[in-house]
Amino acid sequence: MPEIRRLPDTLVNRIAAGEVVERPSSALKELVENAIDAGASRIAVKLVEGGLASLEVTDDGCGMNPDEMALALERHATSKLPDEAIEQVSTLGFRGEALPSIASVSRFTLESRPQGAEQGWKRVVDHGELISEGPAALPPGTLVRVENLFGKIPARRKFLRTPRSEYAACLDVVKRLAMARPDVAITLDHGDRRILGLRAGEGLANRVAQVVARELKENGVAIDLDRGSMRLTGIAGLPTYNRGIADHQYLFVNGRPVKDRLLTGAVRGAYADMLARDRHAVLALFLDLPPEEVDVNVHPAKTEVRFRDAQVVRGFIVSGLRQALATGDKRSAQSPDAGAMSRWQQEPERAEPAPALRSIFEGRDWSAPRQGVSEPGSTWRGPDTEVMAAPRGRAEEAAPVAREEADYPLGIARGQVANTYIVAEAKDGLVLVDQHAAHERLVLERLKAAGAEEAVARSQALLIPEVVELEETSCDRLEEAAGSLAKHGLVIERFGPSAMLVRSLPHAIARTDPEKLLRDIDDDLALNGEALHLGEKLDLVLATMACHGSVRAGRVLRVDEMNSLLREMERTPRSGQCNHGRPTWVKLSMEDVEKLFGRH
Repeated sequence: MPEIRRLPDTLVNRIAAGEVVERPSSALKELVENAIDAGASRIAVKLVEGGLASLEVTDDGCGMNPDEMALALERHATSKLPDEAIEQVSTLGFRGEALPSIASVSRFTLESRPQGAEQGWKRVVDHGELISEGPAALPPGTLVRVENLFGKIPARRKFLRTPRSEYAACLDVVKRLAMARPDVAITLDHGDRRILGLRAGEGLANRVAQVVARELKENGVAIDLDRGSMRLTGIAGLPTYNRGIADHQYLFVNGRPVKDRLLTGAVRGAYADMLARDRHAVLALFLDLPPEEVDVNVHPAKTEVRFRDAQVVRGFIVSGLRQALATGDKRSAQSPDAGAMSRWQQEPERAEPAPALRSIFEGRDWSAPRQGVSEPGSTWRGPDTEVMAAPRGRAEEAAPVAREEADYPLGIARGQVANTYIVAEAKDGLVLVDQHAAHERLVLERLKAAGAEEAVARSQALLIPEVVELEETSCDRLEEAAGSLAKHGLVIERFGPSAMLVRSLPHAIARTDPEKLLRDIDDDLALNGEALHLGEKLDLVLATMACHGSVRAGRVLRVDEMNSLLREMERTPRSGQCNHGRPTWVKLSMEDVEKLFGRH
């Protein structure tokens, strides 16, 4: 029978390191967190080959004496839990596993000098074995250097990625911790290059903008909400300012960077009817709540948490984000696309007209046409007897634009381009509106704002109920949601194993095709599964319904219809983006227009 025995400390540390230290970025995270917990006001990080060759963290924190340094390299030795109340932990680290785990799988150098001490001390450990120690010259604080990670464990070393990939992971770690503590100055050097140089005390908004993207500050809304003992702060990007991956979502709980499924699900739910399925919000959210309400001791890496009342936390984040985004109401990411702008080119100067132009326009009478000579759709003849059709574009007479501040932020309609884009003149520039995207958002907000009684009262019963044949599983999903859909004016019922009966449609989309509508709604319900709550699923369903009921691209609008659309956009929250996160309007300032013509 095999004998039960205690494992040697070196092997125990290597086993623990398997959970704590997966790659250079894991070790870096622990070291920077230790520096923050030590009260550092300045932290310097240096990487060589993405941390594969070496990584170094220097801080000006409280430092350690030689006895404390020796104890810090023992497992489960920590200064961060003065008593046994682990549920009250307020520091980033607390398990006492990081340093001995890292030292067991690398060449580990620890130098430290307490504040007020005459000199420092140095200990060098190579894959768990102490190889030297003695006095060291350094300013007050601590320096930790990790070299040759997994150098003596080839089975682990071969799973590490390229220096470029490991560098990217290290950069992400530093960015997240830098956002959590804008009061700490942080630098990051990779080889001979300075990657980050963040000064302390510039505020949360500036730190987030520096770390994530400078344009986030202009294309986001500030968040500062309280509910009971919980507080939510940070910056949430407008839906039009989005990315194709979710790597630009930074989430923090009590100052701790986390990657938590509940929180990411809450973010997805908050943006559910404002982003396309393959796009992701850009944001940095900081949730603070009493320590006893959250368990941070879920995993050695401390990136996962559990909440005592998860649904309350989730609801707070969803409602808080939606409330903040509603205050950004009509805004969208307004910077014109640089690629599109670069294609505006000035006509090159010519000494003489080009031959093609000369043959068309030379010798014409350019005086004002006589009354009735050039009606829309008619033809006219120049002296050279060529026949030309009148332009098919439509324009509004250029009446003066109101100059009062409160008047018409989106301007007055001047015409329609390609029967899709409304051209409007505002007091400070030129506005282009995507009529379908804009009306889609307006219809959605009407559907959401209508109460249950109003929605049912305004629903339109079909003269002959329509039978829609679907797969049985699709019918099951729609039948389950039928009660909630009826509250919004869409009345359906089961009609055999594989068919649904549509009895009435919401008034706003009364002309839509019932079969296509039900298929799209089923797609939404199937795609989201259990990831979203029913209310959030219904928001997606309403977005689908709104798409069916909106003005289509290609439809000719009268000038009064265009202006009516602009005025309703000015009154409607979130009208700056369609239901898929694209902008509904863009503005070119008059200064930019003048630059295009060399006037400014």
